[in-house]
Amino acid sequence: MNRKLLSKSKYLNGLQCQKYLWLLFNAKDKVPQPDDSTQHVFDEGHRIGELAKRLFPDGIDIPSDDFIGNLNKTREALQAKRPLFEPGFYIDGYFSRLDILNPVEDGIWDIYEVKGSTSVKDINIHDISFQRHCAQLAGLEIRRCFVVHLNNLYVKNGEIDPKQLFTIVDVTEQVDEIAGGIVDRAEGMWKVISSSTCPDIGIGAHCSDPYDCPVTWCLECLPEHNIFNLYRGGKKCFDMFNRGIFFVKDIPPSVNLSAAQQIQQTCEINNEPFIDKKAIQGFLNSLQYPLHYLDFETFSPAIPIYDGTRPYQKVPFQFSLHFVGNQGAKPEHHGFLGDGTGDPRPGFLSELKNYLGNDGNIIVYNQSFEKGVLKELGGAFPDYNHWAEEISNRVVDLYGPFRNFSYYHPLQEGSASIKKVLPALTGKGYDGMDISKGDDASLAFFNIVMGEYTNGEKAKVCQALEKYCALDTEGMIWIVNEIEKLCK
Repeated sequence: MNRKLLSKSKYLNGLQCQKYLWLLFNAKDKVPQPDDSTQHVFDEGHRIGELAKRLFPDGIDIPSDDFIGNLNKTREALQAKRPLFEPGFYIDGYFSRLDILNPVEDGIWDIYEVKGSTSVKDINIHDISFQRHCAQLAGLEIRRCFVVHLNNLYVKNGEIDPKQLFTIVDVTEQVDEIAGGIVDRAEGMWKVISSSTCPDIGIGAHCSDPYDCPVTWCLECLPEHNIFNLYRGGKKCFDMFNRGIFFVKDIPPSVNLSAAQQIQQTCEINNEPFIDKKAIQGFLNSLQYPLHYLDFETFSPAIPIYDGTRPYQKVPFQFSLHFVGNQGAKPEHHGFLGDGTGDPRPGFLSELKNYLGNDGNIIVYNQSFEKGVLKELGGAFPDYNHWAEEISNRVVDLYGPFRNFSYYHPLQEGSASIKKVLPALTGKGYDGMDISKGDDASLAFFNIVMGEYTNGEKAKVCQALEKYCALDTEGMIWIVNEIEKLCK
């Protein structure tokens, strides 16, 4: 049968969006290469997969870099009746590699699919059902199907214990439920792939479910202030877009909008900011000097690196602190950045306690993050537990006036994040910085920990991290100064 190879990954792409599937085969230039964050997820998945192999210590590694070689080696290795890592099966246009194929008895096997998540997701069931289909086409009898995912309750203590790190879930029944539709779905995908025209599929919830689509040109036609900038619009935005409503300002009165969404629409129509001076003044009056403008940076390794941490736990490695002793005083800056050679938390805590003192408010942007980190730190280091609770009681959230829409500017595009508020209010922002997002900062420190940089590169990255984190706290000072001017 002459049809293009449909791999497991392409099959899953097709389930999400057939336009994306068509592009992968017919217009690859429109599909960008993975960015650094996406590549990091792939790399973490590989590390997780390597650890999962230790659950089957007598397994056989089958090289996956050579397509034909992998297929040939798989046929040979099946005779050994031992666990197989990355065996490949290709028949009738279907192709899949399996993470782990484990022998049960003569001619009968179990499939184990390894995932970096902390639970089983619907897409995982489709994933493993396609694998089973390929194995069965190749003549194997499959008994059970399992998803192996990370156990987010596992706490590292010494060397990683794979048996504790992973949770194994039998998903055979779920796989059975959807298996019957595989052939029809695959046949539909082959029709799409072989078509000379790209499917006319509009944007929708599928663009980010179950994964963010890397193809951005579907959205590039959208103008500024489009309907998808509606604050917490969710599914409502797609419904309106499909009805021909493309701008926030054009949302008809028949659509029920929240108070915040109504403010946003009014600002779009009038092209001027909304200012609730009374609410803003009330926030300013609540501030108690000295003020400590504080921001944390964390990273969340899938595989815990430090004793006492869990998979994906937020590990603080950096803070920036701007201290303002009294109104109008010149800010003093202090900071901490781990060197990447050991657990950064003890040094982080020691330095933070040294600079925060015993009085005055601690101003953060989106307090749930900093308070959550402080609570975990207090639990992990009991000597700091009482202090962490006291610090949390001093926290004031600068996010509040913007989350409540006491101030809103059209340039915020429906967002109350500091990345949008700062340039809208002050004209200053993060453009042109080597590190300009929290995700980039997390990845940069992870790479420091993993020894990915030369000494010279590490020095530049550390400098970029310090500059980025410092802007977060200095930016909060600028925001407070600007909203003070609004109330005069």
